[in-house]
Amino acid sequence: MPIIVTPRVTIPDSELSLSFARSGGPGGQNVNKVSSKAVLRWRIMDTTVLTPGAKARLLEALGSRVTKDGELVISCDETRDQGQNVSIAEGRLVSFVKAALVPPKPRHKTRPTRGSIERRLKAKTVRSSVVKERTRRDDD
Repeated sequence: MPIIVTPRVTIPDSELSLSFARSGGPGGQNVNKVSSKAVLRWRIMDTTVLTPGAKARLLEALGSRVTKDGELVISCDETRDQGQNVSIAEGRLVSFVKAALVPPKPRHKTRPTRGSIERRLKAKTVRSSVVKERTRRDDD
């Protein structure tokens, strides 16, 4: 089943790879026989869903979660239920992609106000006079 990120962006099943592994940690007898950990893989570089800018933002934001080949790896072993772990991993993927789809706001250059410049210069002169008073000691 494809993953719907937004009404315009849907990740097809053909681009996703889902595998299962045994979870670590406590779990009694079940831990040795049930593969409940879900590992979701998605090749970001090969996808046709995202624009080049969104791909770049996604790769930059995820950093260590992306392999050298450009494959995003999301693993989840929070619960003992395989289905819940799959849905949690898919939810994480959706949130990552949604964040990458939003382009950053452009920064508009601003100038400091006249008052702030004057306050800064006044504070500098006050501080300078305090330091000068400290160093001017006339020992008679």
